[in-house]
Amino acid sequence: MDVLAEATRRKAQGYPVISCAVGQPSHPAPKAARTAAKAALDTGRIGYTDALGLASLKSAISAHYKRYYGLDVSPERIAVTTGSSAGFNLAFLGLFDAGQTVAIARPGYPAYRNILAALGLNVVEVAADAENAFTLTPENLDAAAGEAGKRIDGVLLASPANPTGTVTGRAALKRLADYCSANNIHFISDEIYHGLTFAGEEASALSVTDDVVVINSFSKYYCMTGWRVGWMVLPEAYLRPFECLAQSLYISAPEVSQIAAEAALTATDELEVYKQTYADNRALLMQRFEAMGLPLASPMDGAFYAYVDISSLTNDSMAFAKKMLAEINVAATPGGDFDPVDGSRTMRFSYAGSTPEMAEAMDRMAAWIAK
Repeated sequence: MDVLAEATRRKAQGYPVISCAVGQPSHPAPKAARTAAKAALDTGRIGYTDALGLASLKSAISAHYKRYYGLDVSPERIAVTTGSSAGFNLAFLGLFDAGQTVAIARPGYPAYRNILAALGLNVVEVAADAENAFTLTPENLDAAAGEAGKRIDGVLLASPANPTGTVTGRAALKRLADYCSANNIHFISDEIYHGLTFAGEEASALSVTDDVVVINSFSKYYCMTGWRVGWMVLPEAYLRPFECLAQSLYISAPEVSQIAAEAALTATDELEVYKQTYADNRALLMQRFEAMGLPLASPMDGAFYAYVDISSLTNDSMAFAKKMLAEINVAATPGGDFDPVDGSRTMRFSYAGSTPEMAEAMDRMAAWIAK
């Protein structure tokens, strides 16, 4: 966020800044969503809804699971949230007591660690590298728990993952779900980048177990970051406790956003065109980083990030990010937030922008590094 703030300041001063720093699609929300929101605004339909969301939206999400995954998910198990961020808050508050321990992957999304710490929960960061296909496994969870000297009470897995792009296939999800069940561990599956898989097998954890809390969002594939609307799929036993928490903390997700989200679920044709932009950008970055001699630190299988090894150039990714922004007006995210141990030698580049912007950013970097 510090890099992004500086990029915003430079852009306001007239510098030709290209941002590869933030995980936000450059495309607008799909037309159907914007049309539905406008109609709701024109009629003044903006108010509270049930804490767990509009019944029509939950039914539409249920139909999405049937259509996209072939899964029967009851609308009653779906909770609409104020973005996936609220989903994580609800999951951590609803599943754990202060002092318990949750395992996450390292590198991983830094807000997991920060929210857990703010709620008085312990965090075990599990090294996810090439040896374990950049994901969580029973073996690396056991090893990390032993090293930390803590019993793990919860496991949070993201697939596709931020920043690594890791896609965890169905068989690996099944092993992890079975491990959690056998050890009385709560399993949380972050699926907010579903729909943005370019290699590997995209599978929902719901395809291997019902004993999981799934968190998803309209922010990424559906290009609705600022609308603040996501959803959870919950085991039936958690519905009432989570509803009470949601009532107290959020009342409900914004009604106009829920109306727009329901319409967005019908916009697949438009969204697949957007996705092709990311696919083109992905191919471009893979080729250009290799030509620059900057290897990928993990596969770019899903999401819209390239996690790049810059150890041949620096061991201070924050200084590198500041220098790159100051000298060639390209913003990218230092790896330290994602990986407190090894992140000083990595950078995350978002390729959610336009293809001409990505090409220009790569041209600037190539010339800069060559010097």
